[in-house]
Amino acid sequence: MSDNQSWNSSGSEEDLEPREEPLHPTGIGEFSGVLSKWTNYIHGWQDRWVVLKNNTLSYYKSQDETEYGCRGSLCLSKAVITPHEFDECRLDISVNDSVWYLRTQDSDHRHQWVESIELHRSIREGRRERGGVQGTIIIPPPLADSGYGSESSLRRHGSMLSLTSATSGYSATSTSSFKKGHSLREKLAEMETFRDILCRQVDTLQKYFDSCADVSKDELQRDRIVEDDEDDFPNTRSEGDFLHNNNGSKEKLFQSSSPKGINGIDFKGEAITFKATTAGILATLSHCIDLMVKREDSWQKRLDKEMEKRRRIEESYKSTLNELKKKSHFGGPDYEEGPNSLINEDEFFDAVEAALDRQDKIEEQCQTEKTRIQRSSPVPPGDVYSTVGSHRFTDKVEEMVQNHMTYSLQDVGGDANWQLVVEEGEMKVYRREVEENGIVLDPLKATHSVRGVTGHEVCHYFWDTTYRNDWETTVENFNVVETLSENAAIVYQTHKRVWPASQRDVLYLSAMRKVLSSNENDPDTWLVCNFSVDHDEAQLTNRCVRAKINIAMICQTLVSPPEGDKEISRDNILCKITYVANVNPGGWAPASVLRAVAKREYPKFLKRFTSYVQEKTAGKPILF
Repeated sequence: MSDNQSWNSSGSEEDLEPREEPLHPTGIGEFSGVLSKWTNYIHGWQDRWVVLKNNTLSYYKSQDETEYGCRGSLCLSKAVITPHEFDECRLDISVNDSVWYLRTQDSDHRHQWVESIELHRSIREGRRERGGVQGTIIIPPPLADSGYGSESSLRRHGSMLSLTSATSGYSATSTSSFKKGHSLREKLAEMETFRDILCRQVDTLQKYFDSCADVSKDELQRDRIVEDDEDDFPNTRSEGDFLHNNNGSKEKLFQSSSPKGINGIDFKGEAITFKATTAGILATLSHCIDLMVKREDSWQKRLDKEMEKRRRIEESYKSTLNELKKKSHFGGPDYEEGPNSLINEDEFFDAVEAALDRQDKIEEQCQTEKTRIQRSSPVPPGDVYSTVGSHRFTDKVEEMVQNHMTYSLQDVGGDANWQLVVEEGEMKVYRREVEENGIVLDPLKATHSVRGVTGHEVCHYFWDTTYRNDWETTVENFNVVETLSENAAIVYQTHKRVWPASQRDVLYLSAMRKVLSSNENDPDTWLVCNFSVDHDEAQLTNRCVRAKINIAMICQTLVSPPEGDKEISRDNILCKITYVANVNPGGWAPASVLRAVAKREYPKFLKRFTSYVQEKTAGKPILF
């Protein structure tokens, strides 16, 4: 280890001080550029000036506004950088609950940003590691001699703890836990007594057996001596086996040896006592085992309860954590519509339905104010709508009109390909399920009959943009891009955002026509057709997804003759409406959600629009 990375314990106090290093890494300048940052689900992605400097990531509204201060910053020391799995231009940077969603121009720029961030982090972490090694290799003497964390202090506290544990036998916690275990301790004390008794009995019996062994050896030795004497002296002693000592007394040649201590031991009594002691030990052991089994069962139950409590707490913690994550990131781009959306179809539908319900409530509150505003626009003569017109889309408009007159008016009630999805009074809504590359393209057709209005009036209020905001609740804003003729215009409109679906916009040509009947008995047909076109003044934007439409409102007026010579009133007229819609949403959304929303919204639209026309024409002259 080099000198600038360690302390020398034998050096001076100056050697113990770590060398200072510069606070910021040298050789690494700031890295900045324009990145798209996700703001919220209303404004979506917005360009921001992002600066990487001193291990901190900051962003400004633009490069020109850096002098006013940053709008937010993140310290990269504990940040998690995650390049997106599917979007090659996106990277997510998160610190705790704060998440920045960023998008670069291309994958190369994203790679440069990731490398720069990691470089800043690695240099900062390397400087901290070097500083940490210098401060922890050797403890300076003043710290070692102090009362905080010194080795002698730790040893002293450890010895006191060991002494307390050894003398008490049970800690404070275990003593409270074993209040009901006195019988077990008593039995253990009895076993200690039995052990002492048994040890003494074993010693006594061992002495007895040793004495018996010594006696056996003496008798064996005596027998050998007798045999040897008989061989040396074949004549027996006539005076018996007695010898005269100096005192003139007689003693036996071989006295019967009695081992020392044998006569003082009651072998039978000792055996009985030994048997009783062992029986007592076995009984006490059995009792201890029973107590331990009961105690084990009790502890097992407590353990099971604690494990169950811990399991519930962990589940609650996980659910709470997931809820917090959902709350903190629920508005992020990962929850938008798309094949990689993090929410399932049920959650997607619930979110869309909730957003539509909120819009309906807002619309109900605003409807009263809208009805107070009386809007009017001059109605051109009917001959204007009978002509084809002359503009660059004339042929396309005529083709669309003829297709609708040929196919859209056909009855689909008996066609097996068309499903009746809604039937409310005179209104019937049919749908034919069509999917292309996973995108729902279901054609929709609705028929309705409205009394008191004419086909001309219905088409007039549907085509004229003056009244658009009165009955259209899904449009956020619109403008007429180009007026082609008196009965044709190009309109660009943006629809309201229904989260988590992406916001949609449409650019379409809207034309109104009157098609004369070839038969005297058949009524004339009024028609408004809207179909998507391209225009230089309404280019695609990143904010919205461009939808493609082909819609037609076809109306025929039926008149029942009044009684007598009375004039025709609105009670004598009936408008038959055929509404067809072919919509390509232009993006990906769950098929079940799109179909459920279409089933809900199309009938509401027809009822709302026809009711609006009835209110606007009530008390006015009939416009045939």
